[in-house]
Amino acid sequence: MKERRFNSADHFMIGIDSALRTLFGRPQVTERANPAETINEAEMSQQERDLAARLMRINHTGEVCAQALYQGQALTAKLPQIRDTMERAAQEENDHLAWCETRLNELDNRKSLLNPFWYAGSFMIGAAAGLAGDKWSLGFVAETEHQVEAHLNDHMQRIPAQDQKSLAILEQMKEDEIHHATVALEAGGANLPAPIKAAMKVTSKLMTKSVFYL
Repeated sequence: MKERRFNSADHFMIGIDSALRTLFGRPQVTERANPAETINEAEMSQQERDLAARLMRINHTGEVCAQALYQGQALTAKLPQIRDTMERAAQEENDHLAWCETRLNELDNRKSLLNPFWYAGSFMIGAAAGLAGDKWSLGFVAETEHQVEAHLNDHMQRIPAQDQKSLAILEQMKEDEIHHATVALEAGGANLPAPIKAAMKVTSKLMTKSVFYL
């Protein structure tokens, strides 16, 4: 049977479905298991649980932003193989989204109230990157993943030491982000100019500071 190729309208509707699933429903995940599901819950003080939850909420919103970036880029990507690369990466990021939400529930906490705002902004940035050309779009993916890797390293230092469940999730997320960056560069991603990298870091700081509280 011939494989169906989606047109622009199809990809737009798929994007709408993805946005609704990301913000309000259950995202479509891969076959991978949650890396924390076999780890027992540790004893933590309420203060430690609160800190862990706030950090995992930031990571959850980061994955909401990642979904939006990838969907925006996939919508405007020029080459079908680049679009396929973006959509596969987005599906793997959905695993992170689901894992973080599960951990938030276990910690008796909530997702960020600002998720719709950050999704919309990230989608527009992703679409703009895609319109700039596939090499720049892939370069944007690689730089995003490098910055997320640094951000995860910071959280792995701040998470309460006994919270091995959260740590296991962050470790797998870090491994995946490194892989996505490598794939993007090998597919022809360009090195972004320093001012764009700096602007991305400022935006990331705004997100993490606001989501820590909201």
